Amino acid sequence: MKYGVLAMFLLAATGAWAQQRVQSSPGATLRGLDKVNGQTVDVEVQSGQTAAIFGLDVALGDCRYPVDNPTGDAFAFLTIWEQGRSEQLFDGWMIATSPALNALDHSRYDVWVIRCMTPSAD
Repeated sequence: MKYGVLAMFLLAATGAWAQQRVQSSPGATLRGLDKVNGQTVDVEVQSGQTAAIFGLDVALGDCRYPVDNPTGDAFAFLTIWEQGRSEQLFDGWMIATSPALNALDHSRYDVWVIRCMTPSAD
C-alpha cells in the first residue's frame, strides 16, 4: 500500500513538474508550401489577423512559446480555409517542433508554424 501511494505521488509530481510556463506573443511566422510546384513562402501574421498563403486564408488566434526557452518551440492556434469558401479545413493548435502531430490535410497546400514573434527573435 505504501508503495502504491508513493508511486501515485511521484507520478503526480512528475506531471506538475513537466508543465512549462508559456507566454503569448504578438504574432507568428508561418510557412506555406505549394505541393504542385514546390514553391514555399514565409509569412508573418499578427495575432487576430488573417493572411493569404497561396490559395488559403490563415487566421492566427494565438501563438505561445515557453518562457524559459523562447526560441525552443511555438504553439499556434490556426484556422485555415480556402479562399472564397467558408468551410474550415483546419481549426486547432499546431506545434512547430511536431508539425505532423496536428497537420493541415489539403491536397495541394501545406502550412506549418516556424516560430512565434519574441523579443529575442524579432
